[in-house]
Amino acid sequence: MTLALPPSLKYDAAGLIPVVVQERRSGDVLMVAYANALSLARTVETGLATFFSRSRQRLWQKGETSGNVLRVAEMRTDCDRDTLLMIVDPSGPVCHTGSRTCFGDLTPTAAGMLQELAQVIEDRKGSSPEASYTARLFSQGPGAALTKIGEEAQEVVQAAAGESDARLAEESADLLYHLLVVLAHRGVPLEAVLGVLRDRRRA
Repeated sequence: MTLALPPSLKYDAAGLIPVVVQERRSGDVLMVAYANALSLARTVETGLATFFSRSRQRLWQKGETSGNVLRVAEMRTDCDRDTLLMIVDPSGPVCHTGSRTCFGDLTPTAAGMLQELAQVIEDRKGSSPEASYTARLFSQGPGAALTKIGEEAQEVVQAAAGESDARLAEESADLLYHLLVVLAHRGVPLEAVLGVLRDRRRA
């Protein structure tokens, strides 16, 4: 997919536009910076987030010294077209302090946590079965995870019927995990499931 810049952006008197940088996988806001037309052209050309430093009065590519670049997946504008949203895949910590975001360690959203878990599961594909339980499930074929879904669903029912809230939460977590493994086996991204839920919510 070719990276495209939204048209008709409204720059301020200094020729700048604020940019909110959001991580694609978690949805977390990572940082806020400023860009001008030249830095955005460079971003489109390279696919790497490039901004304009107001203190140094020059273009700067995020990660040009640290190596922690931001690969831009998409750019959107707000309704007034005077603020840009840059959706990125970071290659490392974003803040110069070493924190993942410039706003400190954020509590991930529920969707963000599931996305991160889904990515970890995807990364286990092809790993040695001895490396992890997830890799072992993959090596046994989709039937193993499907069997576990049946077992975990029954344990959720039992926990909901009379066990503690903590036990119900634990069994529900096991069920969600094994469902994500099955989705990974089939190549169905979690985003497809979340998209169905969003559509139903709108309806």
